[in-house]
Amino acid sequence: MKPVPAATVAVVRENTQRTDLEVLLLLRNARLVFLGGHWVFPGGRIDADDFAAADDRLEYPAARLAAVREAREEAGLQLDPERLLHTAHWTTPPNLPRRFSTWFFVYPLSETAAVCVDNDEILDYRWLTPRQALAEAEARRLALASPTVATLGDLCAFRCLADLLAAVAEGNIRVHPQNSCYYRPAEMGFSG
Repeated sequence: MKPVPAATVAVVRENTQRTDLEVLLLLRNARLVFLGGHWVFPGGRIDADDFAAADDRLEYPAARLAAVREAREEAGLQLDPERLLHTAHWTTPPNLPRRFSTWFFVYPLSETAAVCVDNDEILDYRWLTPRQALAEAEARRLALASPTVATLGDLCAFRCLADLLAAVAEGNIRVHPQNSCYYRPAEMGFSG
C-alpha cells in the first residue's frame, strides 16, 4: 500500500525561565483509529486543496500548507508557512494498515499564542520541554509515537530558539527509513 502524503509541525518556544525549549503536544481523541489517545504534534494528511494551492502542485509546498492548516484546525494557531523549517521525513513501515509519508517541520514561536483545541479530534494540549515529554512517556503517562520520540530527542539538544535555528540551517534532514523512495526532495519541490 502506497503511503498517504502528510505533514506535521513541532511548534517550539522558549519557556518563561529561559532554561529550555518547550514544544506543543496535542492529545488525540482515543476514538480515532490512527494514534488515538497519543500525544502528537499538529498534523495530518495533505489534502487536495493543499496541492491545488501549492506552487507547481508539488508535494513539499503542499506539505507546508497542510502543516499550517492542521495547526489552525487542531490548535487554533495561525502559522506563517514561510517560517516552517523542514527537519525530517518519516514513512510508515509497509506492514501497517495505515501508511503515511510525512514531512516534519519545526516552527519557532517567538510571540505569545493562545492554543484552542477543537474538542473533537484533539481533546487537550500541553507545553512541555522535550525532556519532560520523554520522561512522561517513559513513566507511561504520555503515549508517544516513534517519530515523536525521535523528534523530541533531537530537540533536547537545544536550550534556545537561536541554537535550534542555527542547527536547522545546517540542513541535516532525518529520513526514516534511510533512502526512502517516498522522499525525493528536489523532485518534490524542496531545495534545502
